[in-house]
Amino acid sequence: MEQPPTQIAKAALWMTGAIGSFSAMAVAGREVSIALDTFETMMYRSLVGVVIVILVLTVTRNWAQVTTRSMGLQLFRNAAHFTGQNLWFYAVTVIPLAQVFALEFTTPLWVIVLSPLVLGERLTQIRVWAAILGFAGILIVARPSPETISPGLIAAASSAIFFAFTIMTTKHLTKTEAIGCILFWLTVIQLGLGLVASGFDGDIALPDAQTAPWLVVIGLAGLLAHFCITNALAIAPATVVVPFDFVRLPVIAIIGMLMYGEPLDIWVLVGAVVIFGGNYLNIYGETRRPR
Repeated sequence: MEQPPTQIAKAALWMTGAIGSFSAMAVAGREVSIALDTFETMMYRSLVGVVIVILVLTVTRNWAQVTTRSMGLQLFRNAAHFTGQNLWFYAVTVIPLAQVFALEFTTPLWVIVLSPLVLGERLTQIRVWAAILGFAGILIVARPSPETISPGLIAAASSAIFFAFTIMTTKHLTKTEAIGCILFWLTVIQLGLGLVASGFDGDIALPDAQTAPWLVVIGLAGLLAHFCITNALAIAPATVVVPFDFVRLPVIAIIGMLMYGEPLDIWVLVGAVVIFGGNYLNIYGETRRPR
C-alpha cells in the first residue's frame, strides 16, 4: 500500500533523529577512549540508561511491566549485546567510522543466516540471495588480505553477529514481555556485566570533566536511536525506513573526514551499497510474501 507523503515525512524526521544519535554515539565513544576502556564505557553508558529507564517507569507508573519470568533469555540477550557493543566501541576507536557502520549493516544478513538455527525460520530463495549479496559487500568493504585484516576490522564484523543474536532474542522476548521490561533488564544486566568486566583488573577509571559529558551523550544517544527507529517503523514500513537508515553511512563518513581526517574510501561506500542491496532485497521479499 502506498504511504501518504505526511507519513513518509514523519518517518524521515524520526530517522533523522536516529542517524544523529548513532553518529553522536560513535564520536562520543572515540572521544572517551582516550581515558576509558570499552568495558568502562559500557558500564557508564548502562548507568545512564538505568537512571533514565527508572525515571520513565516511575513517571509513567509502568513498574508492573517489569517481570522475571524470562530471565534466562534476558541474560543471554544482554550477554550477546554487551559483547557486540564492546566490540563496536573498540572498532570505532581503531578503524574509520564509515567502515564500522558499513560492517554493522550486515547485522540483518546474519539474522537471515542464523534464524533457521535459532528461530526455526525457513531459509527462502530470496533470503539466500540477499545473504550472498550482503556478504559480497563485506568482501568489498574489508578487501581481506594480510595487509588489510586488522583487530578493528574483525571486531566490527564480529559485533554484527552478536547484534544479530540480540535481534533474534528480542523477537522472542517481545512475545511475552513489554518494552519497559526489556529496557529495564537491558540496562541493569549490562551495568552488572560492565562492573564485573571493568573491575576485573581492580582499577576502574572515574569520569572527569572531559569524559563525563561524552558518557551522558553515549547513554542518551543509545536509547534515543532505538526509540526513533521504533517510532519510524510504527508509522512507515521497513521498505521506507531502511533507505533512510542507510543515510547514516555517508553522514558518518563526512564526520570522520571533518573531525578525524579519515579519507573517503570509495570501496567502503561501494561495499555498503551492495550490503544495503542485500538487506533491501530481503525486506522487499518479506513484504511481498502472502500472509
